[in-house]
Amino acid sequence: MDPTAIPANRFNELPSETQEFLSQLREDDIELLKDGLELVRSTRTVGRFMRWMILGFLAVMVGAVSFYENVLKIIAWMHPQK
Repeated sequence: MDPTAIPANRFNELPSETQEFLSQLREDDIELLKDGLELVRSTRTVGRFMRWMILGFLAVMVGAVSFYENVLKIIAWMHPQK
């Protein structure tokens, strides 16, 4: 499809099923599709953010446990059991 074509010509280049679907849309349907696209875009952004938040939290937890264990080892070396 030629993106520089006049919109009417671009519509003619679409498959017939797509043309039929688009020609049956009302103004409310078009607004709903626009809102739906915004919702999907926002959901993907929040999903990406939450994924990194969860991974960051898990990394901090694993790092804290590892740090705690190593501190205990160092303390054990400084104060050997008799």
